[in-house]
Amino acid sequence: MAKDNDRFDVNTRRDEEESTHGLHQPTNFIQNIINADLEANVYGNRVHTRFPPEPNGYLHIGHAKSICLNFGLAAQYNGLCNLRFDDTNPVKEDVEYVESIKSDVKWLGFDWEDREYYASDYFEEMYQFAIQLIKEGKAYVCDLSPEEIREYRGTFSEPGKESPYRNRSVEENLDLFQRMRAGEFEEGSRVLRAKIDMASPNLNMRDPVLYRIVKAKHHRTGDAWCIYPMYDYAHPISDALEGITHSVCTLEFEDHRPLYDWVVRELKFENPPKQIEFARLNLTNTIMSKRYLRQLVEENHVEGWDDPRMPTISGLRRRGYTPEAIRDFCDRIGVSKSNSMVDIALLEHCIREDLKMKVPTVMAVLRPLKVVITNYPEGQVEMLEAENNAENPEMGTRLLPFSRVIYIEQDDFMENPPKKFFRLSPGQEVRLKHAYFIRCEEVIKDEKSGEIIELHCTYDPETKSGTGFAGRKVKGTLHWVSVEHAVKAQVRLYDHLILEKDEDDQDGNADFKAKLNPNSLETLTECYIEPSVSHAEPGTRYQFLRHGYFNVDPVHSTKDALVFNRIVTLKSSWEKVKDQ
Repeated sequence: MAKDNDRFDVNTRRDEEESTHGLHQPTNFIQNIINADLEANVYGNRVHTRFPPEPNGYLHIGHAKSICLNFGLAAQYNGLCNLRFDDTNPVKEDVEYVESIKSDVKWLGFDWEDREYYASDYFEEMYQFAIQLIKEGKAYVCDLSPEEIREYRGTFSEPGKESPYRNRSVEENLDLFQRMRAGEFEEGSRVLRAKIDMASPNLNMRDPVLYRIVKAKHHRTGDAWCIYPMYDYAHPISDALEGITHSVCTLEFEDHRPLYDWVVRELKFENPPKQIEFARLNLTNTIMSKRYLRQLVEENHVEGWDDPRMPTISGLRRRGYTPEAIRDFCDRIGVSKSNSMVDIALLEHCIREDLKMKVPTVMAVLRPLKVVITNYPEGQVEMLEAENNAENPEMGTRLLPFSRVIYIEQDDFMENPPKKFFRLSPGQEVRLKHAYFIRCEEVIKDEKSGEIIELHCTYDPETKSGTGFAGRKVKGTLHWVSVEHAVKAQVRLYDHLILEKDEDDQDGNADFKAKLNPNSLETLTECYIEPSVSHAEPGTRYQFLRHGYFNVDPVHSTKDALVFNRIVTLKSSWEKVKDQ
């Protein structure tokens, strides 16, 4: 039943002028392996990778690293990369996840062209391969319960025990396996196991389960099957059938590689694929376990898989991250064989670097304090020129309306300021960005609460921005908006989902919910933004002067009620982290 690699059109031979392997300078250990295989002509001058997600949830930033790596390697070597869904567990899988994964991969900038495959495409062939293993005495039907299988498996220091069903005849195994497929037996009553070595030092080689009974409807095959292959059996077969050359996966599969090699060897695949493991992404202040992310969604700790606090690609996209920033981040962290922790400050640095020259800067007051400029003419509106991006003059300028009544930030005023407070206070003068100098003359308070509700200021008409300020200087510059012209909006300030710097416990030994940041979202409903944003479309990004980068929320924002998500603050801690 051996298969060759001609089932799919995987002829990716490069042009003669590009076939010199020296063109590909090794920058990581995976490229070293590929280059050595090309030099030895192991795969006929082909490089063919795959990205194999399981459609049981939404992709996260860790998957982005794998996507960039697999599609990037294929592009570098003028090869191909398949998108293949590992849909071998119908209980947890859904079409919603399939569609979200395809959307995420495309959004990141990668194209699998016509190579969209599913493990379920090969269910019949996998079944026939299992029959082949049974006939050759390399697989058997086992009646032990899941608990008994674990007990018989042994430990790292003690060998396992052979199942009492291990020496069934070929005829009995064939009969039982065919009846398993026919649906005669209950879930958990029988499995098909490989007959390898119960004394192997590698627990994965101690007669691993190849098939189990699952009586659930599959999102593609419906009720056609009630037995489903295990990942460690299905994955190498799928790779081999598709002509994959280098099967790149994360480090936790390193101990599974002997089983991967056993499957393709015992099924006699010609020129079988090679599994290579790399360290997965561990990110501070971030949950990277799909199981935990699913729990956050199902228990309503977050709005959904695309909540902007989530590390999912859809959550990052909704928050306002760009594919360019995520690809840059994946490129910067590189590929290694040892696990390490990446500071989330680097991801934030990448989005700042990507946006700083691209997006317009606008003035937004998030916590407003009313200011009346008492000597400015009532009813007068002055249009002031402002640059759209101070770091990119090619983005041009815009006009801002200035009037007698404006809003400034509450934090920009203190009635009894400490030393070195250079913002507004009684008797102190500051500059309004793009406008004039103002001086605080009177503080108006609520009679009952004593809360400051309004400031009365005067302005100096000789200090208009761009005129040299009449030779005078002030130390503080504030942003503002004209009350009459400002656009009211809701602004959502997102912070890290996890309080502690170290990532959640991937092994499930800690209560990750105890680490959740109760202040990961602050919603401000009384925010005022300059009128240039009045027609902003969902997904439009801005820099709010002195606040950070923001994105028009694509889910809740409407033309009449704008909602902005904070992508990232302006202050970057990455340089300090990098130096440390």
